[in-house]
Amino acid sequence: VLFDASVVRGLAYYTGIVFEAFDRKGVLRAIAGGGRYDKLLETFGGEPTPAAGFGFGDAVIVELLKERDVLPSFEGSGFDTVVFAMNESLYGVAIEVASKLRASGQTVDLILENKKPKWVFKHASRNEAKYCVIVAADEYENGEVSVKDLALGEQTPVKIDALSEWAENVSRQ
Repeated sequence: VLFDASVVRGLAYYTGIVFEAFDRKGVLRAIAGGGRYDKLLETFGGEPTPAAGFGFGDAVIVELLKERDVLPSFEGSGFDTVVFAMNESLYGVAIEVASKLRASGQTVDLILENKKPKWVFKHASRNEAKYCVIVAADEYENGEVSVKDLALGEQTPVKIDALSEWAENVSRQ
């Protein structure tokens, strides 16, 4: 611990001591910082409450982990299934599908972003997923989703009501 009385944090709500934390080499900007802010809660309508707090930035932590070569890779996590909705209006259905699969014991990566199917299949491959469930409007109107077996490259429709049974069958294989 190094005491430096010249440290100034740029936020006006600090009322006392402030601090910053750096990597030991001192190469990166502050990893974390905080201090005393006795009037902050009062400012937002709360009761006068003495307080202290801190925050840290994920970007600095990531840089530090990269520099030390200890940043974990999440590729190859081995999900059973990646669930993907073709458009935002189907996100609720995708969540329902992912929940059913998880309840059946599958590990599921749920993608609720505006991504192209090509990106989703690459993502599934990088993460060694076995299946990709695509929630699309036409299939959903029939109460179905498309399930792609990523090892075989085969895509088949599965009734949403039968997903639990499907998940149990593929887990036995």
